[in-house]
Amino acid sequence: MNTSLTSQPADINANADDTGADVDTTANGQPTQPESEGTANATPAAAPAPAGATSARALLKELQQQFVPFRDSLPLSIGIDKQILASMPGIDRKLMRAALGIHTGSQRYLRTMEKATVRYNLDGTTGAEVTDVHRKHAKDTLQERFRKEADRKKAERDAAAEEDANRRRQEKLEQLSAKFSRKG
Repeated sequence: MNTSLTSQPADINANADDTGADVDTTANGQPTQPESEGTANATPAAAPAPAGATSARALLKELQQQFVPFRDSLPLSIGIDKQILASMPGIDRKLMRAALGIHTGSQRYLRTMEKATVRYNLDGTTGAEVTDVHRKHAKDTLQERFRKEADRKKAERDAAAEEDANRRRQEKLEQLSAKFSRKG
């Protein structure tokens, strides 16, 4: 297996499946399926695999349209990935993990997790309780993001103030230069 594939972003499909075996891809980098695989093996109760999901964000949008816990940013059950794979058997695992990362890292989801008491399964039924550790993690993550954003805004304000001060200094120097060059 080519080791250079590990440095690619999560939403770009590498040419290997989870077993490490190389897989064929189309021109756009999507894995091709042998003709014996596909939706023919899917159970009738399973939702169809997302055909249009070419990015993690597109897949997340489809998950939000199909499943209430995603749409309402409810705390997801531990192991929700297995539930997704069971209901959408043709889904790309790496793409799904990237979509889950985007969803669970969103401010809306973290705010919900901060106060949540129960988790939800893919079908919307309640699952296990949300632990204090997970609530604290959500709170700490949000606080760190807000701190970083405040630091970034402060740095922008400081840079703008410095730039303004430099501009005023330059104008003053030009005025003095013009004043003294006329007298001579």
